[in-house]
Amino acid sequence: MKKPALEVWLENGLFASRWLMAPFYVGLVVALAALLVVFFQELAHELPRLLAMTPEDAILLALSLIDLSLAANLLVIVILSGYENFVSKIEVANQEDKPEWMGTVDFSGLKMKLIASIVAISAIALLKAFLTLTEPEAPLDQARLMWLVIVHLSFVVSGVLLAAMDWLNSKVAKH
Repeated sequence: MKKPALEVWLENGLFASRWLMAPFYVGLVVALAALLVVFFQELAHELPRLLAMTPEDAILLALSLIDLSLAANLLVIVILSGYENFVSKIEVANQEDKPEWMGTVDFSGLKMKLIASIVAISAIALLKAFLTLTEPEAPLDQARLMWLVIVHLSFVVSGVLLAAMDWLNSKVAKH
């Protein structure tokens, strides 16, 4: 039985509406460029002090740069896998340096990568806060530390629950 023309037109329009997501991914590329600028600003700010750094200062610099790198990795994963999952396939199959995960990360995998990155970023923020406790002039802000721990544990618990839901979903017969 042939579908009515109005239904075909509506379904084609709904399918084409996925392209409205493309500007979001372009905006995320701009955010990635902003992170790159901040990364080099942070590095340039610390370079003059490089030879006078204490081990704690060097660790804090490394953690700050790792934090920015993880956020940038997160953006790349969201941009590429989100675009591929919701807009269109990216045809770079002949490229040798194509990441292994491209084209294989589904929505569930994307969720897991997102929460893992968020947990890692949160852990770095928490570690940086604890490292500043070694500085004698730094006041102890117990409330801030408590909230950092609570937020981090919330992310960890959320990640575990998301993983458990995905695991349970994989055990259920598909409809």
